[in-house]
Amino acid sequence: MSAAVTPPDGGVAGSAVRPETAALALFGDHVLDRGVAVSTVGVVAALGRLGIGEHAARTALSRMGRRGLLRTLRRGRQAFLGLTEHGTEVLHDGQRKLEGEIVDQHWDGRWTLLSFSVPESRRADRHALRTRLGWFGFGPLRSGLWVSTSAADVSATLAELDLLDRAEVFRAEAFMWTDPARIAAEAWDLPAIAAGYEDFLVRWADGAFGHLDELSRRILLGAEWLLLIRRDPVLPSVLLPEGWPGTRAAERFRTLRHGWERQAGELAAGVLESIADE
Repeated sequence: MSAAVTPPDGGVAGSAVRPETAALALFGDHVLDRGVAVSTVGVVAALGRLGIGEHAARTALSRMGRRGLLRTLRRGRQAFLGLTEHGTEVLHDGQRKLEGEIVDQHWDGRWTLLSFSVPESRRADRHALRTRLGWFGFGPLRSGLWVSTSAADVSATLAELDLLDRAEVFRAEAFMWTDPARIAAEAWDLPAIAAGYEDFLVRWADGAFGHLDELSRRILLGAEWLLLIRRDPVLPSVLLPEGWPGTRAAERFRTLRHGWERQAGELAAGVLESIADE
């Protein structure tokens, strides 16, 4: 394997993937639901195969610890990293996104409307809410009004941010002259999302990233896909432009990910020393 060049910002060379996103992909593949904690040295080494420097990797892991995603277990002089309950929830959510459909095949024609008003004094909470609404598949239609084609339950997020009393949610259908396709085009930047999928198809054409081993390719593939799908509201086909590239990109992603699973697991076993996470 040829050496990858560590980019100045500590990310993955030639990619928008940051060290923390790569680490999440690694833990999702090789730690989640396995009842193990893995050595910090091993995680740093695995990320290093992607060109992520040791300092950048350790900084990302420390940040994940501060966010409550990871906890440290010590065995003698060695440090091992296990998932917290919150980290497990976050990765399960990510796995559902990775394995989920890219087009909603079961839309009943109804929309979820979420209206909220957050004062300027709580600007940070407002930003956090908007970020999480995007992850749940909502898009901004008007100031303070977000829409989704799914019946996603965001009550837990609103309660966590103490915003339940500042939001109302409705289920409704488009009526009279209101065109659902126009709503979708206004709420989401569909051309930008499509361009992301087209770029993915080009980047992951046959033979792409041949200088990386299967473990590194699978981590990078999963991390890049997560970055893509967090922008995608997973709309029904009737609201999408004809020839939606997300469908082809999803097929490419699943084929590659499955094809590298066995080899990536074998390589991970050789790099990631593990102990039981008690």
